Amino acid sequence: MFIDYLTLMLINLAAGLALLAAYVYFGLGEPNQRRWIPGFGVVGGIALATGLHMTFTWPIIGSFNIAFGETTVLFGILFVGTSLALAMGWDLLTLAAYGFFAGLVSLLIGLRIINLGITQLPLLTGIGFILVGLGGIFSAPTLYFKENRFLRTIGAIVLIVAALIFAFIGLSAYWGHLANFSTWQPQTLTK
Repeated sequence: MFIDYLTLMLINLAAGLALLAAYVYFGLGEPNQRRWIPGFGVVGGIALATGLHMTFTWPIIGSFNIAFGETTVLFGILFVGTSLALAMGWDLLTLAAYGFFAGLVSLLIGLRIINLGITQLPLLTGIGFILVGLGGIFSAPTLYFKENRFLRTIGAIVLIVAALIFAFIGLSAYWGHLANFSTWQPQTLTK
């Protein structure tokens, strides 16, 4: 039996994308940036821990470890970095530059998931990754033009749609995992 905590990673991703959408729409440029620190920190911590574990140990089958593990590390470190930057009053532009490259990876993985037909919902999963990738790619222009309410609204909508996609996939995975793993026992109990 393999370890499968993709459910946790998916719901954490959905929560993080919803938080980021709220920040892009409501918080970007507001005077009280500190209110966003705990949310970004919690999401980033969970993503970084699970992503690093998956990347280093390959606990699940096939290339899911690359698609979900490595992108979760990129997502997690960006959220931890954002939390730290907001706490210290640092500019977010360098994180947006990093987000551009993380976005390219997410975009590529989304296209490849669709191309290979991997996951139970390859088209939906691929679209989710593509939307997250677009969010990363356009993070620097959004920061630069943060006074442009139209651009921020479009960015928030893209992130909310991605959050809804990953929430649906994550909740569906919880439903299935509870049934599929209901009789599983650790090896220490089966001997």
